[in-house]
Amino acid sequence: MRRREQLEEIEAITLAPYAVKSRETRGREYPEEEHPYRTAFQRDRDRIIHTTAFRRLEYKTQVFVYYEGDYYRTRLTHTIEVAQIGRTLAKALGLNEDLAEAIALAHDLGHTPFGHSGEEALHELMADYGGFDHNRQSLRIVTVLEKRYPGFPGLNLTWEVREGIAKHATEYDKGTGEGYEPDKPPSLEAQIINLADEIAYTSHDLDDGLRAGILTPASLLDTNLGRELVRELKINVNAFDDMARHRLIRKLIDLSVSDVLEETTRRLEKASPQSVEEVRAWGKPIAGFSEEMARLYQEMKAYLLENFYRHYRVVRMMTKAKRLIADLFRAYTSEPRQLPDSIRARLKEEPLPRVVCDYIAGMTDRFALQEHKKLFDPSERA
Repeated sequence: MRRREQLEEIEAITLAPYAVKSRETRGREYPEEEHPYRTAFQRDRDRIIHTTAFRRLEYKTQVFVYYEGDYYRTRLTHTIEVAQIGRTLAKALGLNEDLAEAIALAHDLGHTPFGHSGEEALHELMADYGGFDHNRQSLRIVTVLEKRYPGFPGLNLTWEVREGIAKHATEYDKGTGEGYEPDKPPSLEAQIINLADEIAYTSHDLDDGLRAGILTPASLLDTNLGRELVRELKINVNAFDDMARHRLIRKLIDLSVSDVLEETTRRLEKASPQSVEEVRAWGKPIAGFSEEMARLYQEMKAYLLENFYRHYRVVRMMTKAKRLIADLFRAYTSEPRQLPDSIRARLKEEPLPRVVCDYIAGMTDRFALQEHKKLFDPSERA
């Protein structure tokens, strides 16, 4: 049996000099004995998977609310795709796969029901109380809200995983890194998860949009990246079927991952970091897309915004969701005794608006819909 010390030694020998080694972690907020056969980052990954917040991702919206169909992505399947792409990038670059996976699995724990519309609604409702941001909420879940251990709040994750959550940044995620050296870029493991997230949501939103019939195969030709994929795969957009869609999405992910690996390798050769601290001292992310791919991605995301996220079917769903979130928030804050006893107990520690915000943010789409019906439908049993 390989013990933890042996696994740490394997990391030291096989990982790149700029990778984060488990035995070099900055540690946990609350001291704990090390595990006999799991490294610190393996332990973090396992703790995240066993949380209530992680399980709830199964019924949280990516774009389509769960009742729209069983085949569309949920926040959980998105998270798994990010972890898979992240591990591929980490392995190819000689990085710590366990750290990358732990950050990936935790990066969306703080997402509300009904996707970004739910987040926007809560941010507006919490404007006078510090607002709401799902990145900060993810960190709040793993440091405060999950109650699984008698000796400390949260999960007591390592500093590096918490930093990766705090500094998670894409076009739709604005991590500040507050409390985690915000003036420095994060580890390369965290940087590649930012990119894996972007690759995952761009490719699977395109996939879901095509499957739903909201996006048309012919409209792909309006984008340079779409035209390149169609041309390279010799796809006939007038005879587009499920197999063509699978091939197109697979090729998009492959092109994107390959581009990140090639560009990041080029930047690593230029920066030549020999330690994690030299990665941070570089002052800006080393991992990234090439200029050409970044431009193609911007165009594709603009296409998705105009033709998918702003499609009337999606807008109707999201507008209904914002109204529902607002109804729940106002109902609970106007009469806190409607809250479950376990939630009201937290009022001894935190103000009512934040307690209500935490409660709603943790709901699944399904539970939020059921709760709204119980609160507002007189014929529904409470």
